[in-house]
Amino acid sequence: MASWIRLNAGADAVVPLVFGVFAVCFGLVSMVVKERLFVSDTLVAFGFGAAIGPAGAGVIDPAAWGNVHPFMLQFARVIIAIQVLAAGVALPKRYLRTELRSLLVLLLPVMTWMWLVSAAVIVMVFRLGFVEALLIASCVAPTDPVLANSIVRGRFAETKVPVNVRNIISAESGANDGLGYPYLYLALFLLRYTAREAVTRWLVAIILWEIAVSVVLGAAIGWAARRLLKHARKRGWVDHDSFLSFAISLTLLTLGVVSFVGSDDILACFVAGNAFTWDDWFREETKEAHLQDVLDTLFNHTFFIYLGAVIPWGQLAGSAELATPGRLAVCALLVILFRRLPATIAVTRMTPAIRTFRESVFAGWFGPIGVGAVFYAMVAHEELQHSAYDGLRAKEYLLPIVYSLVTASVIVHGITIPLYHIVSTSLLPLSARILRSASPSPSVAFRAVIRRSRLYREYASDDEASTIADRSQLDAAVERSPLVGAAPAKHPRRPANYGSANTAV
Repeated sequence: MASWIRLNAGADAVVPLVFGVFAVCFGLVSMVVKERLFVSDTLVAFGFGAAIGPAGAGVIDPAAWGNVHPFMLQFARVIIAIQVLAAGVALPKRYLRTELRSLLVLLLPVMTWMWLVSAAVIVMVFRLGFVEALLIASCVAPTDPVLANSIVRGRFAETKVPVNVRNIISAESGANDGLGYPYLYLALFLLRYTAREAVTRWLVAIILWEIAVSVVLGAAIGWAARRLLKHARKRGWVDHDSFLSFAISLTLLTLGVVSFVGSDDILACFVAGNAFTWDDWFREETKEAHLQDVLDTLFNHTFFIYLGAVIPWGQLAGSAELATPGRLAVCALLVILFRRLPATIAVTRMTPAIRTFRESVFAGWFGPIGVGAVFYAMVAHEELQHSAYDGLRAKEYLLPIVYSLVTASVIVHGITIPLYHIVSTSLLPLSARILRSASPSPSVAFRAVIRRSRLYREYASDDEASTIADRSQLDAAVERSPLVGAAPAKHPRRPANYGSANTAV
C-alpha cells in the first residue's frame, strides 16, 4: 500500500505550494502588517522569496528551471504594463492636461538629474567609464509604480499624504517607467557607434519611433476603447465581470499592438490608461469594485517572491572585481540619498502639483527603485550579448549593481513609513512631555525650540515671515502661532487645514 503513495517534490508541486503558503499566511495578517504596522507588502514578499530561495532554505531554485533572464524580462514587462496602465486609469479627470507642467519638470530635468547622479556615483565607487556608468544608471533612473503603491494607497496615504502628492507620484512613476528607453539606448548607441551616428540613430529610432509613436498609439487605443466600452455599456452588451476586467484586457491589447510595431509598449500603456479614463467615467463606475487591486496584489506578490528567490545573494558580491559588499552598500546609500531628493527640492517652485517644502521632501524621498529597474536591466543584459559590446566591464557590473540598488530601495522605502509612525507616535510625544516637565511654561519651551528652527515660517503669515529680522519679532510671531493658542494664519499656497490628519505629509 505504501509503495502506491509517491510524494511529488518537483517544481510543479513546490512552486504553487510555497506561493500558496505565503498568500494564505500573509492574507490572514495583512491588515495588521499593512494598516497597523505600515510595513510594505512588497518588502514582506521580497524577504519571503529570499528566505525560500537558494541563499536561504533552498526550497526553490529558479536557476534550475532554465535561463532566468528571458523569463524575468517578460514577467517584469507584464507587471509594469499592468501597473502603469492602472496608474493612468486612477488619475483624476484630464490629469495630464491640468498637471502637464509638473509632469514635464519631473520627467525631464529631474529624471535627467537622477540618471547623471546615479552614473556619477557608479563611476566614483566602481571606477567604470562614464558611458558604461550611464548605461547602468539608466536602469535605475525611473521610479517604480509597484513600490509607489504603498505610498499612494492604504490608510497611511489617505490620512497623511495630500491627494495632490499622491496623484503626482502615481503619474510620474507611471510615465517615467516608459521613458527609460531614451536613456538606456543613448548609452548603448554611444558605446557601439560614433557620437554622430549614435545621436542620429537615437533621435530617429528612439525619440521619434519608440516615444512619439507609442504616445500616439496609446492615446488612440485608450480613446477608442473608451468610446467602444461606453457604446457597448449603453446597449447592455457588457456583463459586470467583463466590465470590471476591461482594464486588464486593455493592458494586454496595448502591449500586443505596440510591441508588434516595435515601439515603447510601457509608455503606451500609461498613455492608454489615461486616455481611457480621460472623462473619469470608467474610474467612477468602478471605484467601489476592487478587482484591479486584487489582481495587482497577486501579481506583485508573485513577482517579488520570484525576484527575492532569483537574486544570487551568495555570488552577488563576487561577480565582478570591485563589486564588494562594502562598495555595493556605499553605492546604494549614495544613490538613495542623492539620486532624487535634491532635484525634487530644487524644482519645488516650478512644480505646481507640489505646494510646500515638506511635500517636495516627501515626493523626493519616495522615488523607489524596483520592477522597472529589473526590466531595464534585463533589456540591457540582452543587448550586451551582442559581439559589439565584448570587453565592456559594464557586462560584469550591470546585474550586481542593479540588484543591490533594488534590494536597498525595497528595504529602505519599505521601512520608512513604519519608522516615521514610531517617531511620530512615540518619540515626539515623549519629547513634548520632557519639555513640559522641564519648563514652568509650555510656551517658553516651545519658543526655545522654535527659535532654532526654520519651521517658524510654517506658522507665520507670508507678510510676517518676510519681515522677521530679529528674535523679538520671532517671539511675537510664535505667540500668535496655532501651537501657542492663537488662530492659525492662512497661507495662500496651503489649505486652511494644512497639518491636519487628512492633509499632512
